[in-house]
Amino acid sequence: MNIDWLSHISTDPKILFGKPVIKNTRIPVDLILEKLAAGDKSEDLLEAYPVLTKDDIISCLLFGAEMRKR
Repeated sequence: MNIDWLSHISTDPKILFGKPVIKNTRIPVDLILEKLAAGDKSEDLLEAYPVLTKDDIISCLLFGAEMRKR
């Protein structure tokens, strides 16, 4: 499965001071990463944030991996 994280994550200085968020939401990527690191499962996040998709969550992980490389 190839997911282009750029199609799921955006930054806009007018939204959360430019923090990376899931496109068309105000859900920050770092929130999703922190919840996953704390042990939340994808299913938990999908239930808590119905606007999210599984691809959005995977995109957060891919984003984190890409930022780590820089």
